[in-house]
Amino acid sequence: MNTTKMKSVLMNCLAEAGALLKKNWNKPKTIEKKSELSLVTQVDKAAEKRIIQIVRKSFPDHAFLAEESLPFGNSDCRWIIDPLDGTTNFAHNLTISSVTIAFEYEGTVLLGGTYDPFRDELFFAQKGKGSTLNGKKIHVSKTKKLGDSLLCTGFPYDRRNDPDQYLRIFREFLMTAQEVRRLGSAALDLAYVACGRLDGYWEFKLQPWDKAAGILIVEEAGGKFTDLSGNPAALTGVQSVATNGIIHAEMLKVMKPFKNTCL
Repeated sequence: MNTTKMKSVLMNCLAEAGALLKKNWNKPKTIEKKSELSLVTQVDKAAEKRIIQIVRKSFPDHAFLAEESLPFGNSDCRWIIDPLDGTTNFAHNLTISSVTIAFEYEGTVLLGGTYDPFRDELFFAQKGKGSTLNGKKIHVSKTKKLGDSLLCTGFPYDRRNDPDQYLRIFREFLMTAQEVRRLGSAALDLAYVACGRLDGYWEFKLQPWDKAAGILIVEEAGGKFTDLSGNPAALTGVQSVATNGIIHAEMLKVMKPFKNTCL
C-alpha cells in the first residue's frame, strides 16, 4: 500500500478544504438545520465535495464515510471525512472549527489529519510513526493529577431530551478538575489533548467522522482513548474518553456511576 501517496492526498484535501473555511468564515452563510441543534452550511457541503473530488481523482475505487453524504463505495480502503467540525461555531463567525480526515484500511485507521485553517495548525498522525503539529513531533501532557488538569467536553445534539445526565458528569469534573472547557470542535479537542494543551476530554455520541483522525492523533502522541469502562473505544461507540494516559484512571473513576447512562 502506497501510504506516501495517500498522505499527500490527505494533506492536499485538508489544505483545500481549510482554505474554503478561511475564505468564507466571515461571509453571509446559507444555514440549514439537520435537526433542532445540528446545523449545516453551504461551506460544509462545498468542502466535502472538494475533498471527495480530490480523493477520487487518485483513488476512484475507494469508499467514503462523510458527514454530509450517504456512505458510498465498496472497498477495504475508506476515507472518513468531516469537512467542517464545529459548524455551529462557524455559523456564528467563531473561528474554532477544523477539517478532519482519516484513512482507514480493513477497519484500522492508518492516517489521520486535523487542520485548523484559522491558526494554520495541522495535526497529523500515521499509525506507528507518532503525531505531529506542523511537522514537529508532539506528545501528551505530563500532568499527574486530575485536580491539576484542564479538561474539555462537548454535549450531544439530543441534550435537551435529558440534560441532567450530562450536567451531572460536568458538575463532577467541575468539582474535581482544575478547570473544564467547552470549545465546540471535537476534532480540535482531541488534537489539543495530543499536543498537551488539554489533559483530558470526554464526550458522548460522537460520530465516526468526529473522532477517527483524532483517536489516532491522541494515541500516536502517547495518550489513551477508551469508553467509560476502559475498553478501546470503537468508531461507532457512543462513549469517548481521551487523556494523557496518566489521569485516565482518575477520570474513569469519576465517570463510573454514569457508564450505563448517556447511551
